Amino acid sequence: MAEPTAAAEDFLYLATTGHRTGRPHLIEIWFVEHDGRYYVVSERRESSHWVQNVRHQPEVAFMVGRRLRRATARALDPAREPELHAKVRELMDRRFEWSDGLIVEIAPQARSGGD
Repeated sequence: MAEPTAAAEDFLYLATTGHRTGRPHLIEIWFVEHDGRYYVVSERRESSHWVQNVRHQPEVAFMVGRRLRRATARALDPAREPELHAKVRELMDRRFEWSDGLIVEIAPQARSGGD
């Protein structure tokens, strides 16, 4: 029997702008959705290049499925947002059995009238 494959909806594709090069940088990463926002976890925390990119340029693009969207990304602060931080960790643990790292929130921009 063949091994099951991951569904396209298991991954979020995040496009950031390189903080040194200015070039586009794309990653595929597990995510959870909560209250209309998307959350991803950086295993390498602040040392991940994509996290450094978000710190320097929070405007990002992302895809879940086939829809490309613009968004603003930011790292969650567990000291200032303990309830949200705990909820996202719970959702990640439930879905992927893993949540250890820096949580980054991706907030989609409101759609324009023609979208």
